[in-house]
Amino acid sequence: MTTRPPLPPFTRETAIEKVRQGEDGWNTRDPEKVALAYTVDSRWRNRAEFVTGRDEIVAFLKRKWTRELDYRLIKELWAFDGNRIAVRFAYESHDDSGNWYRSYGNENWEFDENGLMTVRHACINDLPIKEADRKYHWPLGRRPDDHPGLSDLGF
Repeated sequence: MTTRPPLPPFTRETAIEKVRQGEDGWNTRDPEKVALAYTVDSRWRNRAEFVTGRDEIVAFLKRKWTRELDYRLIKELWAFDGNRIAVRFAYESHDDSGNWYRSYGNENWEFDENGLMTVRHACINDLPIKEADRKYHWPLGRRPDDHPGLSDLGF
């Protein structure tokens, strides 16, 4: 069985580490790699879409990152207890017409004993922004350690 440390029950430090791992994974925009953080039968609610299992997660993420171009994400720990973590996040992306958006949301995560996510509930709101109003300018991939987080940016 694959394990993905840190494992529950989470401390504040390990919950923060788990959140950063999630952010880093999603910033790769590699659906197959991202899906490995979830159980084979993981259940998601993402906006109004319901996804079950890694194959559906991969398909969902491929569709997502075909539409949401130059995607950059920041996540921040909100709360944790035992094997559950709540995060808030914001990401910036644009569509194929060059329209930019900042999408704000909250996620509730539940993990199994191996540190794989079994349940993910996401609520997300999209805000059209001008390209000049973007705040995420790092090269595609992992957010640099010295880049401001959500609280630092006032989000």
